[in-house]
Amino acid sequence: MTNFFLRTLREDPADAEVTSHRLLVRAGYIRRQAPGIFAWLPLGLRVKGKIERVIREEMERAGAHEVHFPALLPREPYEVTNRWTEYGDALFRLHDRKGADYLLAPTHEEAFTLLVKDLYSSYKDLPLTIYQIQDKYRDEARPRAGLLRGREFTMKDAYSFDVSDAGLDASYQAQRDAYERIFARLGLDYVIVQADAGAMGGSKSEEFLHPTPVGEDTFVRSAGGYAANVEAFTTVAPSPVPFDELPEPVVLDSPNTPTIQTLVDLANAEYPRPDGRAWTAADTLKNVVLALTHLDGSREVVVVGIPGDREIDQKRVEVAFAPAEVEAATEADFATRPGLVKGYIGPWSPTGDGAVLGAESSTGIPYFLDPRVVDGTEWITGANLDQKHVFGLVAGRDFVADGTVEAANVRAGDPAPDGSGPVELARGMEIGHVFQLGRKYAEALGLKVLDENGKLATVTMGSYGIGVTRILAIIAELHNDDKGLIWPASVAPFDVHVLATGKDQAAFDAAEQVVASLEAAGLDVLYDDRPKLSPGVKFADAELLGIPKIVIAGRGVAEGVVELWDRATGERTPVAISEVADALTA
Repeated sequence: MTNFFLRTLREDPADAEVTSHRLLVRAGYIRRQAPGIFAWLPLGLRVKGKIERVIREEMERAGAHEVHFPALLPREPYEVTNRWTEYGDALFRLHDRKGADYLLAPTHEEAFTLLVKDLYSSYKDLPLTIYQIQDKYRDEARPRAGLLRGREFTMKDAYSFDVSDAGLDASYQAQRDAYERIFARLGLDYVIVQADAGAMGGSKSEEFLHPTPVGEDTFVRSAGGYAANVEAFTTVAPSPVPFDELPEPVVLDSPNTPTIQTLVDLANAEYPRPDGRAWTAADTLKNVVLALTHLDGSREVVVVGIPGDREIDQKRVEVAFAPAEVEAATEADFATRPGLVKGYIGPWSPTGDGAVLGAESSTGIPYFLDPRVVDGTEWITGANLDQKHVFGLVAGRDFVADGTVEAANVRAGDPAPDGSGPVELARGMEIGHVFQLGRKYAEALGLKVLDENGKLATVTMGSYGIGVTRILAIIAELHNDDKGLIWPASVAPFDVHVLATGKDQAAFDAAEQVVASLEAAGLDVLYDDRPKLSPGVKFADAELLGIPKIVIAGRGVAEGVVELWDRATGERTPVAISEVADALTA
């Protein structure tokens, strides 16, 4: 350690939000360069390399071949696939000295597709799976949590190329199986969930989520085996209800009821139900006004109707209206649409032709409904008159929508769409994602091969990603205590940490003897040979660094004994100097 590039810190970094960020910086694994951007120091590179080795071994076992693309790529291929625009502000764009457009790649579908197009032309060349381990760049608006969500991060991304859909299924399953082996070897719990394909496109999409309270993703699962991201959850819609015998809607005064709760309180106090049941938020229809910014820069206002006991889920609504950006409508949006009576908005009004919302209505504002709002259901909602609501408004009779959207939040107890029972909610962190891209990128970039009949066939593709640096941070989150990191042996930067303690040269001589025997046995050793440091300082650093096996050469060397310290259990065991290597390799 006298010649090793390492400095530990006694104080937590001021910007550290999670344990992994705090300990990786303090222990000298990474060092902040800018928000969401870190330098990798020798210890960090060693751990990262161990994770990458596991990935490479399993990729090779799955039949994939490693390549390496530049991070700096030209604009043109991304323009062809429209992702130069679709990525929006998340893309790092730059110019060279001649004014040509480039980007720092957030992902490499285009590059992989064009490489195969350049080199392969026959079905005999396929199937093919190639992968890389490369840094990616995304201009996160709020980089946070150290390595868990940064602007620069390392990923393994693999792509499969097949002629047929059956071939894609086989390639997809091979990668999916490899992911399960990788995460098992790294000791990571995971849940495979249905996911939205997002900007990647394609059909089938599954995420590998590691359940953790610090996860940024919410997912749902049922006791019967269903699991999905909230973005991919499909609401079970009730059956339509006959409405021929239902009474006409009634407009009633509802002063000072700008919220659902105030509306429910007034309804129960002033307009009790004839059947004696109390009104609840679930009886109300909440109409949320949203502004969509489309890829061409145009702005559109839409209204989404959801049951009043639900809230809009930002991730779900973003998926529903992708690739447009979605935000709450502003005062300026309302000012240009006087047909919306703020606080009392509804799809129907007693004046005019009745229809207030919808592309074909008097306002022309598109109107979408939650799948639970089926024909024949009755609602309390805004009457589009100030201080008034309508009671008994019937969906399908009094108002219709331009379509349904999955925009409302998912709650524990909601039925799973596959009939496997109610779902529970949990937090997780994405560690891997597999997609069946299909022919989207191959069609856009002209990747075709001659099939068995000599005809051109468009290749079908799969995409498979693993977040290498995120996995490292998650392992650090899982394996630590109040004194520092405790790496699993499979990814620890060294196999053994040897400490020479005290001022007696005999301790240093014994430590060097131990180091030599361990290295001869094939173990990777970090030797704390720093002179004139107290045992307490060396112990504190050893606990912080987190190498799982520690050997202490101290007072016992006079009797030919050192201590073997298990970092995970804290147990210290006396071992003869001549037997240390055998004890650690048994």
